[in-house]
Amino acid sequence: MKIKSPYTGKPMRTLYEPDTWKLRGEVYNYIRISFEDTDNGERFSTTESDTVGYNQVTNQYRKRHGIPFTDEIIALRKRYGLSASKMSEVLGFGANQWRLYETGELPGDSNGKMIRSAMNPKVMLDIVKHSKSQFSDRDYIKLTTKIQNVIEQHASYHKENSDIERLFSTERGEWNGYAPQSTARLKNLLLCVLDKFGETFKTQMNKLLFYIDFLSYRERGIAISGLGYMAIEFGPIPQKYERVYSEFDEVEQVPKMIHDYEGCVLLAGAKADMSLFSEAERQIIDEVCDHFKGCSARQMSKISHQEPVWKNHVAAKEQLPFNEAFTLVSL
Repeated sequence: MKIKSPYTGKPMRTLYEPDTWKLRGEVYNYIRISFEDTDNGERFSTTESDTVGYNQVTNQYRKRHGIPFTDEIIALRKRYGLSASKMSEVLGFGANQWRLYETGELPGDSNGKMIRSAMNPKVMLDIVKHSKSQFSDRDYIKLTTKIQNVIEQHASYHKENSDIERLFSTERGEWNGYAPQSTARLKNLLLCVLDKFGETFKTQMNKLLFYIDFLSYRERGIAISGLGYMAIEFGPIPQKYERVYSEFDEVEQVPKMIHDYEGCVLLAGAKADMSLFSEAERQIIDEVCDHFKGCSARQMSKISHQEPVWKNHVAAKEQLPFNEAFTLVSL
């Protein structure tokens, strides 16, 4: 995140400083981003930098109080096939409230709990039945049939949860940068990177995923893959990475000899579905892949050894905290 001075047009220095933010009577730690004009020492912030701070704080609040994340709120409405205004009406919110929640506004605790309850299709069906007067007969039959189908598809929902538990080392929260956890997103992230990078050694993929997630957290206040990371001798690695790379038939593993070293490269066996990612997420993925294009596995390991977050935790082989993403030096 770089901006230029409004006075001189020169690039300003980006500062990442620990701070606290009081939200609804609770104090949260976060990293405040500001920009300093090196000629006169004046500091600025931007809408984007303020949003990163807001996301850091509200994600902590959501996790503590069980309030669904923005992407979960969006997915819930689409799951039931309702408009934002109708979701607000059915759940008893203000006319435009659901739309605001989908743009990132933090629900109050009572509304957050109502949204969480509606994520259970049986509860949602009961709510709709008690709101029958709010629908035409045709729309009521259409919606209740839709919800009944969701209930019947619950087996596939439970399978997805089982796959998430198997592939992701930690639940959504501070240790995975509050990123959504989805096997479809993870698979297509791998395919996207492989499409851009070509054949990729696992060591390279480990570093690319690390930089994608930690850069995303620094720039957006939320990661992308849903994975957690560890510090080992050879650099940062995603937890359960061997299982992740072996999970998807579309990600091919091929032995390859380089000089006297025999390794395994990953290849894309399908095109990535990038509709699963936001424009901001796609920009982060592109930036990381473009930055490291042409780097060997050895070079990427060496580069990752410069990162303070790895240096701070490698001796004890600890999990990497995302709040140290603001110390990245290679991007």
